[in-house]
Amino acid sequence: MDANAVSLPPLLELNIDLTDEQFFQLCQNNRDLRFERTATGELIIMPPTGSETGDRNADLTYQLRAWSRQNNRGKSFDSSSGFKLPNGAQRSPDASWVKIERWNALTQAQKERFAPLCPDFVVELISPSDSTEKTRAKMREYMDNDARLGWLINRQQQQVEIFRPNREIEVLQSPQTLSGEDVLPGFVLDLATIW
Repeated sequence: MDANAVSLPPLLELNIDLTDEQFFQLCQNNRDLRFERTATGELIIMPPTGSETGDRNADLTYQLRAWSRQNNRGKSFDSSSGFKLPNGAQRSPDASWVKIERWNALTQAQKERFAPLCPDFVVELISPSDSTEKTRAKMREYMDNDARLGWLINRQQQQVEIFRPNREIEVLQSPQTLSGEDVLPGFVLDLATIW
């Protein structure tokens, strides 16, 4: 290894004071990286995922999109979509869905930027470089900002944590499917390709 090489952590967290416009431009100018910003303004820089995680995430997004297209009850989003939560955090869940009435209430300008709302449904798929505790905290943040259902999928442990507002986290060990419950009526995620 080169003695002059700089080694950075897999997730870089910086305290930089950026306006919403500056944060949006940073994301637009650095499309090879994923950025999030906490409610306190901390900038989080995440590298692209590994190919295996990307494949699983694509399957997850594909299943959600297929269901969403069949019923037109809302809009589904992939991991590159950013949302400005009511608490000011700017987050990009691995997959998400917004009820059509909430989406249609946004202006065209709001839709083109980071939509100023928390998705109704969010999914985070833990990759090998993710911190489980930090991802759990992000899931709690979604619930505190009006998400109605969230799934934290931990492939390494073959475990799913289901988040619902004002309820204890439900933990499932090695489920084969997950139900969208009353938030995503009729949606069933097949976890065979995720595991």
